[in-house]
Amino acid sequence: MTHTATSLASDLSTMGARLLGEPSLGIIGVASLASAGPQHLVFVEDAKWLPQALLSRAGTILAGEFAANATAPAGKAILIVRNPRLAFCRVAALLHAPPDGAVAVHPTAIVPASAQLGASVSVGAYSVLGENVRVGEGTQIGAHCVLAEGTILGAECVLAANVTVYQGVKLGDRVIVHSGAVLGSDGFGYVRDPDSGRYEKFPQIGTLEIGDDVEIGANAAVDRGALDATVIADGVKLDNMVHIGHNVRIEENVVIAAQSGVSGSSVIEKDVIVGGQVGIADHVRIEEGAILGAQSGIPSKKVIRGRGIVFWGTPARPLREYLKELAVLARLARKS
Repeated sequence: MTHTATSLASDLSTMGARLLGEPSLGIIGVASLASAGPQHLVFVEDAKWLPQALLSRAGTILAGEFAANATAPAGKAILIVRNPRLAFCRVAALLHAPPDGAVAVHPTAIVPASAQLGASVSVGAYSVLGENVRVGEGTQIGAHCVLAEGTILGAECVLAANVTVYQGVKLGDRVIVHSGAVLGSDGFGYVRDPDSGRYEKFPQIGTLEIGDDVEIGANAAVDRGALDATVIADGVKLDNMVHIGHNVRIEENVVIAAQSGVSGSSVIEKDVIVGGQVGIADHVRIEEGAILGAQSGIPSKKVIRGRGIVFWGTPARPLREYLKELAVLARLARKS
């Protein structure tokens, strides 16, 4: 579908969008400055790049307030918004929305009579739904997915191919799960028998509850609770190959980058940012708004607090403190 500069300005009205230049210019997609054509939209968030954007082949430029006094060249449009990067994300989602899946259950899929499918649900080839599964309106289930008994999916979710959802797991609305993810598997809990030296499995009979607008990356694993629930709140984003242990609670709008792991019974409060390859031990609490740098390590029962403060190292401490320690070590090494 082709949009116009005017229609996009209307779509971005809540961001204070204003239009300069050609209002009827057609826009079919977004692009970089280097690859854009006359029907593409680009963005600049720094005034120093505006001249280059105006000289590019792009037909429409999304810019910040610094472009308020600019003159749009002939045949171009400038959309001015408060936050051009965020606006670019929203425009890209609008212009490049994936095509709707075929609204059908593939003949090779197994869907029992007890399953409840909402309107406009699609189920891909060779997928298997267990008894009493409930799927909300507009949800798309890719090929070779398995949804065990009692699974609940909200509306407008997207499960890519080869996603496995264990028994009784609940997903909210607009959840995206990428290929290879496993939701609701048993947590890693064992009790050692001192007489035999063997480990016996602690019950893993809890649940997993996932909120709205969550995205879970490829090959990620989120364990069910041991006796209660593992909880992933609204707006959480988990990158590829992230592991969340049993009884963990992750609050709203937390972002966790690839190859990080969170051990059992830890709590990550809202708005926390976790870098790649971070290891969080059991019963840890990361308080609201803290930032954990890549490859940080958090020992058991540790509390990390400080909104907007970057923590680094193992054990993790504030970045400034960590850099001072490195400087001292460097001076000692030079003296030795």
